[in-house]
Amino acid sequence: MNRQLQSLLVALACLAVPATAAAQRPTTNQRQVDSLAAEIRGLRARLDSVLALLTRLQARPAVTARDTTHPAAGDDLAALRAAAAAAAGRDTVQRPDTALPTQFVGRERNQAQLNPEISVTGDVRVYGTAPGVQRDNFDPREFEVGFQSALDPYSHTKIFISLEDGNVSVEEGYGYWTGLPGHIRFDIGKFRQQFGELNRWHLHAVPETEYPLALRTYLGADGLGGTGISLYHAFGGFGTHEVTAQVTRSESDSELFGGGRRPSYLVHVLNFYQLNPSTYMQLGGTGLYGGNSSAALKTTVGGIDFRLTWRPPARALYREWTLRGELLAFRQRVAGVGPTRVGGYVSTTYKLNQRVILGTAYNSVEEPATGLVTRQVIPSLTWWESEWVFLRAQYRHEKTPFAGATNQFAFQAVWAIGPHKHESY
Repeated sequence: MNRQLQSLLVALACLAVPATAAAQRPTTNQRQVDSLAAEIRGLRARLDSVLALLTRLQARPAVTARDTTHPAAGDDLAALRAAAAAAAGRDTVQRPDTALPTQFVGRERNQAQLNPEISVTGDVRVYGTAPGVQRDNFDPREFEVGFQSALDPYSHTKIFISLEDGNVSVEEGYGYWTGLPGHIRFDIGKFRQQFGELNRWHLHAVPETEYPLALRTYLGADGLGGTGISLYHAFGGFGTHEVTAQVTRSESDSELFGGGRRPSYLVHVLNFYQLNPSTYMQLGGTGLYGGNSSAALKTTVGGIDFRLTWRPPARALYREWTLRGELLAFRQRVAGVGPTRVGGYVSTTYKLNQRVILGTAYNSVEEPATGLVTRQVIPSLTWWESEWVFLRAQYRHEKTPFAGATNQFAFQAVWAIGPHKHESY
């Protein structure tokens, strides 16, 4: 304690010296001198109080933890502990028989549980056709509301509500679990199925204004989707490989399985290969099977898909070229008899700069009933105004066996709010 008093006196002396020197200099401001003098008086008063308190404490005998002849000190300590306990809202007194380490438990809730990610996407088109009468030129194609959230460290959910043609429907609504034994992901609910590459994508994310003609013809107007379960597993080797197995009740098209309510089965295999730092390739294959026992109708759809992407790492924001395609074989058999139809597409996109993407697609498909072939050529130009908004101008030349050639000009505006933006799915 004497050392502390000496340190305090030295500090006061250091403060006093500048003040004295300042007073001796006739050019020093008198206000500064008065202020320093007031501070010194205050410090002296505090020092006197500390010295008086030390004198009282030294006059009292020492009190040990077991001393019962001087209960006043113990009472003061107990009072301090009681006040601390009242302020903390808990008992801080540890009894010898029940002493445990102090634990602090946070009761606040995760904000992601209270506030799921909410996104809204709008997709509006303007059409013009030739030849023919102009009708349905303005189409609010779809408005999509998405909800996503982490339910706990092990499970997540995604729900997408579609407002289309005045109808409200659940486009997707499923929960999924990751990190299961064997590095398996498990999904359950309603979801777009993993047939090829583009069927899984939401409509606002595909390279053209609509899904490829073969997907719409064989799998349904909006592609393939159903309610059921899905298992996904990825593993390495020469490249990276993914296997997806799904069992669903298909809801995409009543004609696909003849309106049947029986389960359909899908298996998809996808292989990724990094050819060099700028180029990667993927090859995939899909098999789909389902039927309607009452009509003795069985449907089988097989497909192969590929994608080749060039994206230089140093200029990935400004240059990218992608070539993709799918080939589908569709067969419906009644009592074991039925033809096989073939369809597919090839498309390419090239990023001219950070905002502008030039694209071209070619579609060809055989009609399931007649086998007549429909062909389309679709060039497009997409301008990303920002990551929330893109505009697309598209021309489609279509040739059918009976209607001949038709031309369609389309303008598409897509915008999004929220974290989902324009993700593929």
